[in-house]
Amino acid sequence: MKKKLFAVLMAAAMVFGMTACGSGESADTTAETTGDEAQLEDFSIVLDWYPNAVHAFLYDAIEKGYFAEEGLNLVIQFPANTNDGISLPAAGKADAGVYYMQDAIMTSCEENVPIVSIGAVTQKSMNVVISLKDSGITEAKDLAGKKIGYAGTVLSEAQIQAMLQNAGLTADDCECIDVGFDLMSALTTGQVDATIGNMVNHEVPQMEEQGFEVNYFYPTDFGVPQGYELVFLANKDAVAENPEKYQGFLRACQKGFEDMKNNPDEVLQILLDNQNEANFPLSENVERQSMEILLPDMETESAPFLHQEVSVWQENADWMYEVGVLTKEADVSGLVVNLLEDAEA
Repeated sequence: MKKKLFAVLMAAAMVFGMTACGSGESADTTAETTGDEAQLEDFSIVLDWYPNAVHAFLYDAIEKGYFAEEGLNLVIQFPANTNDGISLPAAGKADAGVYYMQDAIMTSCEENVPIVSIGAVTQKSMNVVISLKDSGITEAKDLAGKKIGYAGTVLSEAQIQAMLQNAGLTADDCECIDVGFDLMSALTTGQVDATIGNMVNHEVPQMEEQGFEVNYFYPTDFGVPQGYELVFLANKDAVAENPEKYQGFLRACQKGFEDMKNNPDEVLQILLDNQNEANFPLSENVERQSMEILLPDMETESAPFLHQEVSVWQENADWMYEVGVLTKEADVSGLVVNLLEDAEA
């Protein structure tokens, strides 16, 4: 049950013990620091994965000079480990990281890792249960008698359990199989009937492009609390000591997102021009569909881009305690700051 948490903490411990910053792969997105550019302050951010549509606003903001306007030179790193988005900022080895909300709660609350969320990249959960269309699985109750593939994490186990309970089922009514991170191949080869842990903006259009007809549904419709899938994490002390630096970063991100909304084709091309083709080549069709899925979930009528509510974090923390992911009740109000809104107040 503690497999993923242990891996996160071990990665964090290793980073804290490092004497030089060598983790992650720096993206080739910065210009030579000559003239005025030499005055820019580096701001390093670790992505959750290789560049894809959810990161497009960052590359647009670099291309358009929005970070430079804030006196910042954005340095993008690709993660060397799945935990880099939290472990490197926590250790002061990066200024910020893109990471998952519930994982951030688990790591911070269980081991007092000094991080804070400075903004929500998505306003809704992007995690879905995917099945092939001919399986007939369209909601949680249809999982009865099926094989469910998951990545072996404590959170995935809790989400499965919550969905089954919501549908009046128990663990005895289906078979859960740890397939690691081979979720798509486990599904398409018939090893399992459905998988959880897929992103609606990535795996769904990717499978459809490969010719598979799929069904999918959100765990948040069946007992799992709604939350922010991806957030920006930073070291708590670093934000307190230099909030202006982080405010500048967020303002540039907002401008990039405005371009993403208003000129999605242009921003998509900027992303494609900056893809990591050697390790994670992008399909223009998949990323176009991904952007269409993401845009209404990155900003809503009631929540502007990057906004986050403490109540959403607390609801998730309370649920995680109820299902045994957290070993003790936690007040997570200190995990959340809305730097731009606080500055305007």
